[in-house]
Amino acid sequence: MSQFSEFQCQETDEGKTLATCLRQWLSDKSWADVKRLVATRRVRLGREPAIDLCMDPVRRVHAGEVVRISGESAPPPPRAGAIKIRHVDSQVVVVEKPSGISTVRHPAERQWKENRRELVPCLDELVQAQLRHESVGLAAAKGKFQQKSPGARLRVVHRIDKETSGLVVFARTVDAERALGGQFRAHTVHRRYLAVVLGQPQSGTISSVLVRDRGDGRRGSGSVTKVGKEATTHMEVVKPLLSEKMQKTASAPFTLVSCRLETGRTHQIRIHMAEMGHPVAGDPVYLQPFGAPPFDDKSGAPRLALHAAELGFEHPTTGEALRWEMQPPPDMRKLIEALEEGKTGPGRPGAGGSETEDWDDEET
Repeated sequence: MSQFSEFQCQETDEGKTLATCLRQWLSDKSWADVKRLVATRRVRLGREPAIDLCMDPVRRVHAGEVVRISGESAPPPPRAGAIKIRHVDSQVVVVEKPSGISTVRHPAERQWKENRRELVPCLDELVQAQLRHESVGLAAAKGKFQQKSPGARLRVVHRIDKETSGLVVFARTVDAERALGGQFRAHTVHRRYLAVVLGQPQSGTISSVLVRDRGDGRRGSGSVTKVGKEATTHMEVVKPLLSEKMQKTASAPFTLVSCRLETGRTHQIRIHMAEMGHPVAGDPVYLQPFGAPPFDDKSGAPRLALHAAELGFEHPTTGEALRWEMQPPPDMRKLIEALEEGKTGPGRPGAGGSETEDWDDEET
């Protein structure tokens, strides 16, 4: 097999399982072979620009979807115990979200059985399992018997994109959920992101009304104030990403910026930066302006170069002002270092694609 193989699902494939289609297209492969391709994280499925890694061999395909088979396995997702918990008490838990997993399971996936869920983990379930395990371990250490139980579910008060890394808070009680939700709605929660963007923008505030469909099926800024939601982003340049050779001869092809959210609309930073003419590196969804050719992203970003670096809020019961910071993870640091040296990143694994979410209004 070549490094990458690509197939498009036809009308006759509608409703078939992914494994059935792979067996049909790869006639020299057995059922065990095609299931192994999926299990080893080499198959992506979806529609451009969202071609997602698929770990479910019985996922039903639809006409028009693309199936991509990579010569290399995608990195494994984190498991329970691997999530770094920055703060936990009886009301809230703050964690560091890795890139590549959803904050919370999509509504269509909530009825999945446990073995299917394990193939595609999400952050809230991983954190809940980790807290439960640590609670059982603590009880055992104190000589107390504690039955294994699912425990109270974590309550989601905000989300960040699947490919975005950074700080996330979950509520652990109904009262905490209400209190934190009120802070998010009042825009009093402190949220600052770091992003690598194309070109060399100028610091400033970006305000617009975001609509679900800018005219081509994608979110964007609209011109009618009564349609959509107001969104404000305060953007500051951190530093141009220039090699020593380029510092005196050219403008920066890429820039590291800091974005503080005044509101928290779906894909807000990505839309605002793209509409300024400086899209986030590694973002295929907003890389193409409405009615115009796509931007030329030569960054080689392995994923969306966006990171939730700071999070702050008032504790829902004590009123204490809390704030955390998180440095960008290794993949984003390596990208920044490569661009500063005049090089590019490794690019997306598995022939590209964008693993994005698009079903909530509190997501960047």
